[in-house]
Amino acid sequence: MLSENYFEEIGGRAKKSKVYKSHQLIGLQIAELLDDDKHKSLYIRLAKKYDNNFLLNLAKSVSENKNVKNKGAYFMSVLFKKNDTSKKI
Repeated sequence: MLSENYFEEIGGRAKKSKVYKSHQLIGLQIAELLDDDKHKSLYIRLAKKYDNNFLLNLAKSVSENKNVKNKGAYFMSVLFKKNDTSKKI
């Protein structure tokens, strides 16, 4: 049985491990592909809502486009444009 002072004896608080869920990993990969670390949480939320393979393929195609300066904004515009057309079918 652990004493109440166990964590103080070993040098502080217990550390939480870095275990990610699948949508978190996808969101982080998208942020890395688009070189947009500021919006990691947005990409994680998108990974919860949309098909992960679709998002990764879209992010890869946007990242390979050399003419785009703001890849994050272009990714979002293409994503919503494709979703608007798919809802009309």
